[in-house]
Amino acid sequence: MVNEYRRCFITVGTTKFDLLVDTIMTPLVLNSLKKMGCKVVTFQIGNSNFQPGIYDKEGIQINVYRFKDSILDDINSADLVISHAGAGSCLESLEAGKPLLVVVNEELMDNHQIELAEQLQVDGHLYYCTCDTIETTLEMLDFSMLRPFPKPDPTIFLKYLDDVLRVKPKSN
Repeated sequence: MVNEYRRCFITVGTTKFDLLVDTIMTPLVLNSLKKMGCKVVTFQIGNSNFQPGIYDKEGIQINVYRFKDSILDDINSADLVISHAGAGSCLESLEAGKPLLVVVNEELMDNHQIELAEQLQVDGHLYYCTCDTIETTLEMLDFSMLRPFPKPDPTIFLKYLDDVLRVKPKSN
């Protein structure tokens, strides 16, 4: 059985990423989401010029808002997350075990976000694309090929601290 991604959560974070907002709202991208089974999109748009509200486009209900104290409830209730490449959004989505497509903002100067997205894709935890390639990327994704993100292991950090802080005896 093919997975259906009925509920999609999309986030641009706290910045302005109008290109992603505008791209998502195109009929081509919305139809790609619809082919995946998407019925409802919850869309956090940050400081975008787009207006918050409830929209019905291409047969998908789109609930648009700017900010919340936490997006974790939206992530947890989603079947698919599409996110900007911010570390917080990526890690929250991966820790929640959600299929994740990261869209890199190529307009950012000194873009460290692409490094994070590339490494997490190489490690097999997510897919990434740009606004120019999101439609074709959505058409060919197979989230079943992704590996779960590892759970945090605090013992690694504790061992490191023990090694660093261990007082070494003075030699005579």
